[in-house]
Amino acid sequence: MKVKDKSDFDTGKYIRYTPEQVEALERVYHECPKPSSIRRQQIVRDYPVLGNIEPRQIKVWFQNRRCREKQRKETSRLQSVNSSLTAMNKIIMEENERLTKHSSQLALENQCLRQQLQQIRSGGGAADPDKKSAAAADRFNDQSALALADRSPDSEVTGGVPQHLAITPQSPRDSSPAGLLSIAEETLNSFLAKATGTAVDWIQIPGMKPGPDSIGTAAISHAGAGIAARAWGLVELEPIRVAEILKDRPSWLWDCRRLEVVGSFPTPNGGTLELVYTQMYAPTTLAPARDFWTLRYTIFLEDRSLAVCERSLTGIHNKPAIKNGDFERAEMLPSGFLIRPYEGGVSSIHVVDHWDLESWKVLEVLRPLYESSVILAQRVTLGALHHLKRISQESSGEVLMRGGQQPAALRAFSHRIARGFNDAVNAFAEDGWTSDGGDDVTISINTALGAKAAGAQGGDRFCAFGGILCAKSSMLLQNVPAATLIRFLREHRSEWAGVNIASDSVSTLKIGGYGTSKGNADEECLFPELLEVIKMEGYGNGMLPKDTVLLQLCTGYEDTASGTCAQLVFAPVDPAVSNDIPLLPSGFRVIPLDNGLDASALSRTLDLTSTLEGSADGGKFPDDFSGSGGNMRSVLTMAFQFVFEAHNREEIIASARQYVRNVMVSVQSIAMALASYRLSPPQQGPKQQEAKIFALQIMRSYRASFNVEFNESQPESTDAFWHDKNAILCCTWKAIPEFIFANRAGLEMMETTWRDLHSLPYERTFDATGRETAYSDFAQVIHQGYAYLHGGIRLSSKGHPVTYDRAMAWKVFDDDGAVVCIAFMFTDWSIVA
Repeated sequence: MKVKDKSDFDTGKYIRYTPEQVEALERVYHECPKPSSIRRQQIVRDYPVLGNIEPRQIKVWFQNRRCREKQRKETSRLQSVNSSLTAMNKIIMEENERLTKHSSQLALENQCLRQQLQQIRSGGGAADPDKKSAAAADRFNDQSALALADRSPDSEVTGGVPQHLAITPQSPRDSSPAGLLSIAEETLNSFLAKATGTAVDWIQIPGMKPGPDSIGTAAISHAGAGIAARAWGLVELEPIRVAEILKDRPSWLWDCRRLEVVGSFPTPNGGTLELVYTQMYAPTTLAPARDFWTLRYTIFLEDRSLAVCERSLTGIHNKPAIKNGDFERAEMLPSGFLIRPYEGGVSSIHVVDHWDLESWKVLEVLRPLYESSVILAQRVTLGALHHLKRISQESSGEVLMRGGQQPAALRAFSHRIARGFNDAVNAFAEDGWTSDGGDDVTISINTALGAKAAGAQGGDRFCAFGGILCAKSSMLLQNVPAATLIRFLREHRSEWAGVNIASDSVSTLKIGGYGTSKGNADEECLFPELLEVIKMEGYGNGMLPKDTVLLQLCTGYEDTASGTCAQLVFAPVDPAVSNDIPLLPSGFRVIPLDNGLDASALSRTLDLTSTLEGSADGGKFPDDFSGSGGNMRSVLTMAFQFVFEAHNREEIIASARQYVRNVMVSVQSIAMALASYRLSPPQQGPKQQEAKIFALQIMRSYRASFNVEFNESQPESTDAFWHDKNAILCCTWKAIPEFIFANRAGLEMMETTWRDLHSLPYERTFDATGRETAYSDFAQVIHQGYAYLHGGIRLSSKGHPVTYDRAMAWKVFDDDGAVVCIAFMFTDWSIVA
C-alpha cells in the first residue's frame, strides 16, 4: 500500500507501509476510525512496528482509509439501488405486456359486442327474431366467458391467477394427505387471486410509493368477509431466506406469542404441507387473546416464484388436539406471501393477511379494533416488509448503529421488552399467572417466575424472593392522538411517575434507534423503534429502588398515521442479572379505535407527521389531523410489574393497586388537557388575532393575483385557510428568505411546529436540484407578482423528501398595499417514506 503524504506532494515521495504496519493500523482503525492527535501519538508508542512513521503520516493514512470505506459503502448502496431499479424495470415491462394483451382482448370483445348489437337491431332475414336473439345471447355468453378467463393473467401489480392454477372442483374434505392437498391447492388459488389480482376489493393506502429506497406499497380491503391487507415491496434477499424469516412469525411480529408446527409432510408436486398452531397476544386487558389452527402450503411455481399460503382448517378439521382456554379461536382466510426472484439477488414480495377475528365476541366499544384492516396492515402486513428491509440492510452493511451496538442485539432487547409487556398484559395461566380481575385494577401474580429467578441466581440475594406482581388496567380516551399522548408521557415522566421527581433527576442516553441508511449517522432513524437507557439518579418512588436504571422502548411516538398504535415500555435492568432471567417491563399502550380511513380521507396522505407541543401562544394549530374528525377514540392499556417477597405480598398488592390508580388519574388528566388544547378554538390574544389578519391578507392577495377565490364556499373563512389540504408556506421579503407563516398542512409538510417554523432555514428545504432553481422562482414572483411552478421535491425539517405535483406563488399585500411576504402553495404533496 502506498500513501502519498501531504507534505511530499512537491517531491513526489511516497510512504510505503509494510504488511505488519498495515495490520497494526487496521486493528486500530476498527477500534477507532478517527483518532485524535493525542491518540495517534499513543498509537506510535503502543506499536513499535510504527516507530519510524510520524503521527502526521498516520493521520493521512486514517484519512485515506475512511475515504476508501466511504467509497466502498457508497458503491455497495448504488449497486443495491441499481439491482432494485433493474427488478422494478422488469416488473413494469411485464405489466406493460400484460396490459397490452388485455387491451387487445378488450378491443376484440368490444368488436364482437358491436356486431351482435348491430345484428339484433337490424332484425332482418327470415329467421325467427327470438331464435336469433337467443343465438346472439349464446355467442355473447361464450365470448364473455372466454374474455373473463383471459382477464386474469399473472401480474406483479394488478393481474390475477395464472391459467394453470385455475380453481378446480374441490376434493372430498377429509384428513388424509390427499384431502389436505386438495384444500392446499384451493388455498393457493385463492391466495394468488388476492396477492396479484382483484379477488378482494383493494383500496390503496395513500402516501406509499414504490421505489428502491421505499418500504413498498400497501392496500386494505374495502368490503367483504373479515379484515384484509396487502403489501408489495423489493428486498435484497434470496427467496428461501425470505420464506424462512416470514415463516418464523414470533421472531418479527411482537403480537405473535407462539407458533408451533404440529405436523409436516411433503406433497407429490414437490411442495410441503404443515399443520400450524399460532397464538396471538391480546392488545388490551379488555379482550381475550386469539389463536389459529391452520394448514400452511409451501410450493415453487412454474415461473420460479415461491408461494407460501395458509388458511384455517374448518369443518371436521377445526378440532385440533391443541386447545387453550386463554384463547378465542379466530379464522385465517387464504393468506400468505409470494416471492419472485430477480437478477442481482433482489426479490419481489407480495404479502397478504386476511383474518376474521370474530369481533362479535368482544365488547362493542372494542369492535373497531378487531374490524380495522388499517390496524392489520400497519401492525402485521407492513411489519413483515419493515422487518425484511431491516434484515436486508443489516446484511449489506447499510445500517450503522450509534455507539457501535450490533443491530441484532438491539433487536433482541426490543423483542424481549415488547414480549415481556405482552405477557404481563395477557397473564396466561400456562405461564403461571393467576389473576383476580376484581375492580378497575387487575392484579396478576406469578410465583413460578419468582422461583425461576431465585433458582438461577442462587445465594442469599433471592432467598426471600416471593414472585412477580402485575397491576394493570385499561380505559377509553377521547380526542387524543396516540402518538401525542405517548410522546408526552415519554418527555414528561414527572407528570405521572411520581410527584417527587425533580426535573434534572432523569438523564436519558440514546443507545440507538434501528440504524441509519447510507452511512450517515446523523440521518433520521429508518425504523420507528427507539431504545433508550434512563438513569434515575437518587430517586425512588416507593415502587422502584433508588438509582434504578431503566431500559425503555418507545414505538409510534413520531407517527400520527391514522390507526397507528403507540407504546412506551420500560424495564429495570441489572448488569449482574443473567440474560436468562425475564425482564419485567411496564408501561403504556395506546391503540386508536377509529382508523379514520374513509372515502374522504383517502385523498389525504397517511404519512403526515404532526406534534402537539408548545404553549397556547406558541404551539401548533389547535387540532391534529384525524380522519375521524373531532371524535377520536382510543383505548389505553397500562401495566406495571413489581417484585415482592414472601413476607410482604399483601403490602405490595395494596401499594401497587394504589400506584396504578394514581397513574390512571394523572394520565387521564393529561389526556383531557391535550384533548382540550387540541379541540379548543384559537384564543383571542394578540398573536391569534394577528394570525387571523395575516390569513385574510393571504387569501385576498391570492384572489387578486389569480382572479379566483381561495375557497369558493368560504371566501373569507380563516378556518378554511387553516385546514386547507394544500400546504401553504410564507417567506419574508428579503435577500435570504425566512419562513414566517404556514397553515396546518404546511407545518405537516415540513414536519415542524408553529414554534419551530421560524428557525427552519429556507435553504435546507431544497435538494441539490431544487437549489439551482429556488432563487430564480423567487425572482419570478418578485418581478411578475405571481408564478405557476412545476412539481418537484422539497425537504422537510427532518430531511424527508416531500413530493408535490405543482405549486403556486404570489405576493401578499397588507391593507396599505405594501408587500409583506411571498406565499407558496403546494398541491398533492406527499412525504416519501
